[in-house]
Amino acid sequence: MDIKTQLFTLLQQKEAEMIKIRRHFHENPELSFHETKTAQYIADFYAGKDCEVKTHIGGGNGLLVDIHGGKKGPVLAIRADFDALPIQEDTGLDFSSKTDGVMHACGHDGHTAYMMILADSLIELKDHLPGTIRIIHQPAEEVPPGGAKGMIEAGCLDGVDHVLGIHVMSMMPLGDVLYHKGSVHTGRATFKVVLQGKGGHGSTPQDANDTIVAASQFVTAVQTIVSRRIDPFDTATVTIGSFDGKGSANVIKDSVTLEGDVRIMKEETREIVEKEFKQILDGVCKAFGIEYDLDYANDYPVCVNDEQTTEMVAAALTEAQIPEIKHLVECGPQTPSEDFAYYAKERPSCFFFVGAHKEGTPMYPHHHPKFYIDEDCLLIAAKSMGAAVLHYLSEGV
Repeated sequence: MDIKTQLFTLLQQKEAEMIKIRRHFHENPELSFHETKTAQYIADFYAGKDCEVKTHIGGGNGLLVDIHGGKKGPVLAIRADFDALPIQEDTGLDFSSKTDGVMHACGHDGHTAYMMILADSLIELKDHLPGTIRIIHQPAEEVPPGGAKGMIEAGCLDGVDHVLGIHVMSMMPLGDVLYHKGSVHTGRATFKVVLQGKGGHGSTPQDANDTIVAASQFVTAVQTIVSRRIDPFDTATVTIGSFDGKGSANVIKDSVTLEGDVRIMKEETREIVEKEFKQILDGVCKAFGIEYDLDYANDYPVCVNDEQTTEMVAAALTEAQIPEIKHLVECGPQTPSEDFAYYAKERPSCFFFVGAHKEGTPMYPHHHPKFYIDEDCLLIAAKSMGAAVLHYLSEGV
């Protein structure tokens, strides 16, 4: 029996355990930078196994698990994240979150469950493998500066040659595995603007500097950045997600707070958007005679898949002939942002996707209170990553 067949057999035998682990995490979610019990559960899982485990990476909740093969070879890192979101679950699942206002609404519970069982299976087979597999169990993907950045600063990529990652996708069909070469996820910036004017009464508007009117002008004007300053063949969005100007009907407010985010697919576009954003804000505030305080934070970079590494993953999945995979799809770039981008900046990497929506069932996007993944995607993820790992270790990129 060849090594791939042995690995797939082990994963198949452990599928029920994989699902059980995923449901435990789903019932017990923890927010970014607070995943202490989750981290302990992961550490306990590896206790006594033939691998090298490091906890509290960078002073946080991250873990590294090194699986040293029986022969010399390259070092491949594979990453899964494990934080949840501040969302009240509304799925009605038997294993719904037990924590009010916190939910695994992005699939990170599934990422960690499949990765733990894959790691366990690779440990059993490690004497037949060349090189080293480093499992990166990463906290805090959802909240900037992100767990990836801190783990890299703590040395998680020391000695690593390449990095691979998977995201399960609730809006992609179950049975599809998807990939894209080049820029695969947008980069991001977030902002908060407090506009400060002079309040007054609705009966005497001439005595006030109305921040609601000024803020409304800004919301409209800032949309011209994308429509008039960005190349139509490029990608950018500017979103005002919060406009806080609540007050009495007959009172002119002296202060309004706006919050939102920016997405870009090229790092050079980031500079254009920020420059134009600040220029428009300056102009509007000068026109209305008001002041502002701006917090504009560039965080996650554009996530760029290395061409050769991505071709290796696609070749591995094609050759593996995994029966659960119906289609291998070149999906094009995806508009969300991902802190896997930090790994991809440091090492040649590939971040790819596993569909999790079963045909005929309701479909909800990530970060939705009814977010749901079909658990059959976990075995597909484990086999897909396992196939890529074996191909990489035996043939390289």
